[in-house]
Amino acid sequence: MAALHSTAFCLGSVALSSRQELSFRRGNVKASAFFCPSSVSIPQLSFQSKALGGDGLPETKDSSLVVCFGEMLIDFVPTINGLSLADAPAFKKAPGGAPANVAVGIARLGGSSAFIGKVGEDEFGYMLAEILKENNVNSEGMRFDPGARTALAFVTLRNDGEREFMFYRNPSADMLLQEAELDLDLIRKAKIFHYGSISLITEPCKSAHIAAAKAAKDAGVVLSYDPNLRLPLWPSAESAREGILSIWDTADIIKISEEEISFLTKGEDPYDDAVVRKLCHPNHKLLLVTEGAEGCRYYTKEFNGRVKGLKVDAVDTTGAGDAFVAGILSQLAKDLSLLQNEDRLREALKFANACGALTVKERGAIPALPTREAVYDAILHSVG
Repeated sequence: MAALHSTAFCLGSVALSSRQELSFRRGNVKASAFFCPSSVSIPQLSFQSKALGGDGLPETKDSSLVVCFGEMLIDFVPTINGLSLADAPAFKKAPGGAPANVAVGIARLGGSSAFIGKVGEDEFGYMLAEILKENNVNSEGMRFDPGARTALAFVTLRNDGEREFMFYRNPSADMLLQEAELDLDLIRKAKIFHYGSISLITEPCKSAHIAAAKAAKDAGVVLSYDPNLRLPLWPSAESAREGILSIWDTADIIKISEEEISFLTKGEDPYDDAVVRKLCHPNHKLLLVTEGAEGCRYYTKEFNGRVKGLKVDAVDTTGAGDAFVAGILSQLAKDLSLLQNEDRLREALKFANACGALTVKERGAIPALPTREAVYDAILHSVG
């Protein structure tokens, strides 16, 4: 069955340490994305890109591989919404972490995916590796750290399904991934390399991230970026803004939320197209802005617009943005020419919106990720 799948790779890591650091974040988390010519001052990393076709996209690879770089961890989700962490009577253990969510999401949609990253050499790390295996995700690039734990995140769910986070990491194993541990051959085989910004926060993972992205870019791989802002994990708001923007211009595809737009532009209106365009750069092929239940906006050099989302009763929004990313990357991995055809891109985004919507109907990220059949069924019912 795997031979029938398009392939995606996700590079990420997860870990928690014996010295546990508590970080707390309040706020909504939504899927995100964008695209445009830049008028914002953005620090740059210089990557050389290989072999572009006449349409400005890397020459088509035989593989449909997507490689993602980021983190993998254990989410503890309360069994009852609307209570503080202290008042929650019990928690459901759920595997998570944005890059791992995307990898599993792609596999569950019928694609073939892989995860590259580091977890602790502990029970949670082995559990995560087994979950990847159970979901047909290639984990050859996964590493285990004997000296650091797998990261944990406790999630408070408000009555509307939105979240607050408390992280345990100091350091967690994902923060300790080294450049020498990267499976560069795996990365170079990809059609798309997807990553976030959490792996940029500390060394040695930051250097590993930059080396992985450079290897992908030099091999002509399309770069996909979801900043996935988790402010409490950064030393300061300014360091988060600078770190996220430091790799901004090298991406071909960016996904971002309204909140992240406001953060990066220091409070400007995220619903104003002119504000979003400030974040666009000539290198970008597609910028996606996710708006939760409202759907998403898309921006390319040739066109822009909005695709409505599916209305569902939200139980837990954890992983909704990652499900959206999995949905759109699973389509682009099969056919990058979608980026030049607005009608077909809109259909792909409708599919991605449905992926995100179905994920919020259950608790936890990976347990809630939908199958391709479930997505098509939801779309058909919404039309009906």
